[in-house]
Amino acid sequence: MTTTPTDTSTVPATTPDTAPSPTSAPPRRRRARLRGADQERASWRWALTAWVLTLVFVAPVVWMVLTSLHTEADAATNPPSPFAPVTFDNYLQVFDRGAGVFLTNSAIASGVSTLLVLLLAVPAAYALSIKPVEKWTDAMFFFLSTKFLPPIAALLPIYLIVKRVGMLDNVYTLVILYTAMNMPIAIWMMQSFLAEIPKEILEAAQVDGAGFLRTMWSIVTPMISPGLAATALICFIFSWNEFMFAVNLTATVSSTAPIFLVGFISSQGLFLAKLCAASTLVSLPVLIAGFAAQDKLVRGLSLGAVK
Repeated sequence: MTTTPTDTSTVPATTPDTAPSPTSAPPRRRRARLRGADQERASWRWALTAWVLTLVFVAPVVWMVLTSLHTEADAATNPPSPFAPVTFDNYLQVFDRGAGVFLTNSAIASGVSTLLVLLLAVPAAYALSIKPVEKWTDAMFFFLSTKFLPPIAALLPIYLIVKRVGMLDNVYTLVILYTAMNMPIAIWMMQSFLAEIPKEILEAAQVDGAGFLRTMWSIVTPMISPGLAATALICFIFSWNEFMFAVNLTATVSSTAPIFLVGFISSQGLFLAKLCAASTLVSLPVLIAGFAAQDKLVRGLSLGAVK
């Protein structure tokens, strides 16, 4: 009886060299864990950087508020003590100097001008972004070019015109100027927001019989409310902080809050505690407006950023 030898030439031999090594290359799961750990460390670094920057910007504001609650003697110490006795006399003295009148003038000039800017800028941006207008880029450039001229260059002719028409020391003069100053910025911002509205929605409203005013109030305005909030807040801040035209075109009746702050720096000395109290009062309206429109402001500033 004979046995047939087995042919081993077709059977692959397994050698230790061809076996997979556990350390030859990291597995996919290990690489994913390493990548996740790197991303987590990067997120912690960014979060720490954000907190440090927040503290750097908030620290002067907190110091201003603390200084406003101290007496002039405690505020003048070097370095000032944050644990000095707290008093509210500085705020009472600020109101005794007529802070309410200055804040009221600033509120009228900033609030009315912001409302007028929105009423005029939204239809203009609607026409430039949705309706077919020839050479609309030239119109947008014209609006932007009005901001190229430095305000100080236009001060003398504006002063002569305002003096001739008898509107010096008038709060409504500031309303007109602030409206004209903020109009180009508002049109540019609102044009980018309105360009994001699908034209099919507006065509459906026209088919249903909605007119221009109904379309603007019931359809367009709710959709661009974040953009309206962002534009209104920026225009309000620019108007509230404006100093050059206010100090040159007003005297006693229509002076605004920034002019009131300058009055605390005199030849008799610097009243630091009272100046900090007045600065806190002047900053409160802008802070309140920012917190009130916080959710819409973040959405509005990024609404037209991504196509």
